Amino acid sequence: MPSHSTVPVLTTERLILRGHRMEDFEDSAALWGDPDVVRYISGKPSSAEESWSRLLRHVGHWHLLGFGYWVAADRQSGAFVGEVGLVDYRRDITPGLAGRPEAGWVLRTSAHGRGLATEAVRAMLDWADSVLDASTTVAIFNPEHSASIRVAEKVGYSVLGTATYRDRPTLVMERPRGSA
Repeated sequence: MPSHSTVPVLTTERLILRGHRMEDFEDSAALWGDPDVVRYISGKPSSAEESWSRLLRHVGHWHLLGFGYWVAADRQSGAFVGEVGLVDYRRDITPGLAGRPEAGWVLRTSAHGRGLATEAVRAMLDWADSVLDASTTVAIFNPEHSASIRVAEKVGYSVLGTATYRDRPTLVMERPRGSA
């Protein structure tokens, strides 16, 4: 397991995945406040307060669990592109997710449709496969979120089942370590 005080920096062809910094707050709040971005996630833009709590959760995951979310930044310009990572939110969902890191990703609308999510998620999962003890990771989606479901399938996720989470139908996908 990685050091709980440091976030590894991952580099892909077009992106750098790095830990969150204080100066990322405005970009992160804008990301989560965009109705198009959250359409299939929460359905409701986040307030600045909610975005601040999310940023603190991201940092806390690394500190306590040794994994968490990265900022995805453009490798050339350093510009904030989105966030990608693994979490344990201890969701009240059946089938349960306990003990398996939950993958997630969210990118600015200007980054959609360019293969950046797949690139970032592959890097994240390569890291997870080499460092974490978990034999599987999971991901949950609104069943209508076809773009993210396609990304999940490209990196080795397959449907585990369906569930109801927060009174909404939810697709649960699973990926064995080393898939795709």
